[in-house]
Amino acid sequence: MTQYELTKYNIGEDLDSLMNLDPRGYGVCRILYPAAREKCGKALTVNFAEKLLETVHEGELVYILTGFILPPFGTPETDGIVGSVLLCRTLVKLGIHPVIICPEDNIPAVEAMAPIVGLHLYKSVEKVAGYPIAMGVVPFTKASDEAAAQAAELLSYKPAAVIAIEAPGANAKGVYHNATGLDVTDMQAKSDVLFNLASETGIPTFAVGDLGNEIGMGAVGKQLEEFIPYARKDGECTCRCGCGGGIGAASAADTLLTATVSDWGVYGIIAAIAWLKKDISLMHTPETETEVILAASRAGMIDMYGWLVPAIDGQDASVCSTVVKLMRSCVENSLSLTETCKNWFDGVIKLGFFEERKSI
Repeated sequence: MTQYELTKYNIGEDLDSLMNLDPRGYGVCRILYPAAREKCGKALTVNFAEKLLETVHEGELVYILTGFILPPFGTPETDGIVGSVLLCRTLVKLGIHPVIICPEDNIPAVEAMAPIVGLHLYKSVEKVAGYPIAMGVVPFTKASDEAAAQAAELLSYKPAAVIAIEAPGANAKGVYHNATGLDVTDMQAKSDVLFNLASETGIPTFAVGDLGNEIGMGAVGKQLEEFIPYARKDGECTCRCGCGGGIGAASAADTLLTATVSDWGVYGIIAAIAWLKKDISLMHTPETETEVILAASRAGMIDMYGWLVPAIDGQDASVCSTVVKLMRSCVENSLSLTETCKNWFDGVIKLGFFEERKSI
């Protein structure tokens, strides 16, 4: 084992731990994480970041699917869209062209957040590919009979990857659910049609989720059906809408990351990218985190409990900015103390404890 390998292992463990802090204490993150980790055999943040950097290169196009609409208001939530805009910032700094695909309802929030992260916003794929320092946003249909045609049109631009972040995914019976098992099909963009078509045509797919009803979470479907409330198919603990299919999304991502809050998972990915690239500027600051959440809230987005407050999944902006600060600290210290701590690394490696750890 080398110093680099040991550092990568521990950075991954740190970032994974931070994104799986569980303030609510109901343990869903600790149910989903082992199943997702078993699939790749290493820290999810580092695995996701490495796969993304291997897959997408400078000058290429990436689609980010996001946007969950919550009942009873029919209003978009902050989780997913905030992380998507911040990931766009990182991708643009790497020379990649990101386009957010979301419900029309989310576009005012994207318009409010884009200038905070310093990006020009365009509403066409062509313009994003033609300009620097730019991100795109395209509304995706909520009509099932229109989804396939729109998906095919968007994929004709040949994205290098499709990433789903807290985006609603239909179960095997075609029904979309909220967290408590209600049918919310009519409210949601049918963007999993695009995700599935991308997968069928060989385009690599990535996903971030925190419960199981999101696009891509079918990759841990067995864990969902066994341990997550409302996710069983038929019988006890299935969804409450009567379809009998459970809330678990049928679509399965090639690369999956689970976290307590989907956006916290995205921050872990961004931090891992910054570490791999040895460039802390690729990760946003706690101050930017606070501004972006505030902008999303002021644009009419709600947290998971329905409040029009600057929060994500019930965690206010100060908590989310603290998660960002801790992740940045892990990356900054690791990058700046490589030589200072070399003797300690040499000693730890020599004594062999980490040789028996999981694959790094």
